[in-house]
Amino acid sequence: MDFETVVKNRKSIRKFQSKLIEPEKIDKILELVNLAPSAGNLQSYKIFVVEDKQKIGSIKANVGGIQKNFSDLSPLIMIFCANKEESAARYKTRGIRLYAIQDATIACSYAQLIATSLGLGSCWVGSFKEKAIMKILQTDLLPAAILVLGYPDEAPPRRPRKLVEQLAEMT
Repeated sequence: MDFETVVKNRKSIRKFQSKLIEPEKIDKILELVNLAPSAGNLQSYKIFVVEDKQKIGSIKANVGGIQKNFSDLSPLIMIFCANKEESAARYKTRGIRLYAIQDATIACSYAQLIATSLGLGSCWVGSFKEKAIMKILQTDLLPAAILVLGYPDEAPPRRPRKLVEQLAEMT
């Protein structure tokens, strides 16, 4: 699938088949995410790959907003956590407040597009209880994004988008 097709095919999926994701597809996502750009090439983030149904249920119980509308648990969740201290070692306050979080979210964006290219569906979850997620993962790293993954069991229509002129300004 060419890149333009991947971008056009990516949609938020909230209903998944019970089919498990093959280990080679998970490995491919992680291998390619490892190529994502990051501030100073520090890669100041960690990806928690969660397949355990009990943990997935606990995570789902700690998300808010529209994500509560998932019809069933997905077979896999990736949680992208910012390693603020690692980024701060080089970039001080800006590393803590911005770069580590950017690194984690860029990695999540790559994972979402790679998943689409592999025939998987995903949904970015940004509304969640940070402390609860940290406790579930047993980490002190800051959760920046949750990516729910699986084989789609729906084909939602493309949602309306702003006009390019509303998003970009030539100066």
